Amino acid sequence: MSTSTTRQAAATGFVLFVAILMILNGVWGIIVGLAALIKQEFFVVAPNYIYQFSLTGWGWIHLLLGILIVAVAFALIAGQSWARWPVIILALLQAIAQFFFLPYYPWWSILIIILDIIIIWSLLTYTPKPL
Repeated sequence: MSTSTTRQAAATGFVLFVAILMILNGVWGIIVGLAALIKQEFFVVAPNYIYQFSLTGWGWIHLLLGILIVAVAFALIAGQSWARWPVIILALLQAIAQFFFLPYYPWWSILIIILDIIIIWSLLTYTPKPL
């Protein structure tokens, strides 16, 4: 196997890994969004939080971001070159939303922010090698 073929296979595997992380991230966002919409008592709201927003609003934000993230991740898996930057932008928006969601579900938000940072870093450092 030649070096360029090996590099191309590694690059494809890398993008597939990031896309799967994005699908996982999006599905988790959908689950949290549905939980906020269906059973608001699940979340404990910190008192005197400066960025207070209704849990219904947060539910819709997480649900819609999750759906968009999953859709664009599938486009990335399908090999669509345009999907790289939307994935980065959606991961950034997800991280920002999770920052504001910290008082409602802190450990979960921190986990998703870390996952978003890994995804953003991975796609920004990825450079596909030509054949």
